[in-house]
Amino acid sequence: MSRIDQLAELLTQEPNDSFLKHALALEYIKIGDDVSARRQFEELLANEPGYTGSYYHLGKLLERAGVPEEALATYEKGMAIAKAAGQRHAYNELQSAYEDLAY
Repeated sequence: MSRIDQLAELLTQEPNDSFLKHALALEYIKIGDDVSARRQFEELLANEPGYTGSYYHLGKLLERAGVPEEALATYEKGMAIAKAAGQRHAYNELQSAYEDLAY
């Protein structure tokens, strides 16, 4: 059973587990399935907007997809949430990604 199959199986038992959704999205990225990865990240963030690590990975995915304006918006939203939550490390990573793309 592949890692994707394992995570998908676990998600049938815990459909709202943000860690599992994030891990599944990363596995999709590893195999080049950015469409499925994006779907997982977007679903995760719709249900748990405070899962700040997903903003970075979704932003990078959007950069690769050639939609920099969406990537910038994703980084900005993640920065705002990280700042409000006092997550300095996440904020700094998102800010760095934003600045690398914007300038």
